[in-house]
Amino acid sequence: MEYSRRHTLAMGLGGLFVTVVPVRVSADAAGLIQAFTGGADIVDGPLSISAPEIAENGNAVPVTVTCPDAKSIRILAPANPNPEVCTVHFGPLAGRHSATTRIRMAETMDVIALAEMSDGTFVQAAANVRVTIGGCGG
Repeated sequence: MEYSRRHTLAMGLGGLFVTVVPVRVSADAAGLIQAFTGGADIVDGPLSISAPEIAENGNAVPVTVTCPDAKSIRILAPANPNPEVCTVHFGPLAGRHSATTRIRMAETMDVIALAEMSDGTFVQAAANVRVTIGGCGG
């Protein structure tokens, strides 16, 4: 198949556009929460999330979540290209039901923590983090 100069130029510009312009996939926080909880109601509970109010650089934002008697904890960053940060599962011999991690953040957002308790209920907490320089290519 032969390509004209116009076809070659159009394909080259299309390829350049795809590689230069980042594709933003912003997931719906409510959909991610529902996927974790299976549609169950979220009740008040002892879940706490600790994150800085202002992050100078979004490349490594420290986040700590603690929830006594939790079976698992999920951390979400809804405005990131990949919003599901991590899920931590605790076994019956876990000494502390706490996790600390560093996450990359593209922009200012609420970091959401969800916990499934040992009785099957779900609790939620959020912390707003303002990012001055995005860590996900922003």
